[in-house]
Amino acid sequence: MRKMASNDKELMDDAPAKEESGKILTNADITKMAYRTIFLQASFNYERMQAGGWLLTMLPYLKRIYKDDPQGLADAMSDNLEFINTSPHIVGFLNGLVLAMEEAHQSRDMIRNIKVALFPPLAGIGDAIFWFTLLPILAGICSSMAMEGSPVGPILFFLVYLALFLIRPLWARMGYGLGVKAIGRLKEASAKIGKAATVLGCTVLGGLIASYVSINIQTVVQVNENAKVAIQTDVLDKIFPNMLAFGYVFLMYYFIKKRQANPVVLILVTFGLSILLSFFGIL
Repeated sequence: MRKMASNDKELMDDAPAKEESGKILTNADITKMAYRTIFLQASFNYERMQAGGWLLTMLPYLKRIYKDDPQGLADAMSDNLEFINTSPHIVGFLNGLVLAMEEAHQSRDMIRNIKVALFPPLAGIGDAIFWFTLLPILAGICSSMAMEGSPVGPILFFLVYLALFLIRPLWARMGYGLGVKAIGRLKEASAKIGKAATVLGCTVLGGLIASYVSINIQTVVQVNENAKVAIQTDVLDKIFPNMLAFGYVFLMYYFIKKRQANPVVLILVTFGLSILLSFFGIL
């Protein structure tokens, strides 16, 4: 009886300590969350990219964290449904980090800043390692083996791909552990991280507009018998290279920001204008 009473006392003593630590999620939860990252691209779309799958991955654990706070859950769901596009293979690292911050009830701005700052470099690292290096080399070796009649080729490719899937909990636990240990430092650095993310985002956006958006006016004005003026190269590009592309992108941004048009509608309008203006020889 004394032993049982002693055990009960220890359990009672442990309960407040666990409560004070703020820990709600377990290692098993983080492992399950890591395997739920397979849903990351389940609702991929042009408006928010992987946002739907990201929220689906996080949702069961957000519900546990905000079990007694419906408004907190609503705010967390809204924030985690914002635009994100990163590497599916190592996204668990960012999932774990964000969950640790949600569990610690950090400010919404801080969580958003960390997420926005980290998902682009994770995308670059993951794509470079997996899609552009490991998997192409492995596919080349295994395809060669298969063409020579060896069944080892496809089996080896499948096993390596399976191994990449099975180690997903490793990234998730690393991110969660980092979040738990570094909340203080992240909080101190959140303003700098947010500013750096903004500068980086503007720089990347400018580069993407110049690289991927192209609007060229084909119209040529006949000034006299010996002189012609190309609207694009002789006028617009002299004033501001890629001026039309820059202006069109920010016009679309204005419509989206002011909620005056749905992104899907803007995409369809862009297709329609491209076809129509090309038909009349303007573009």
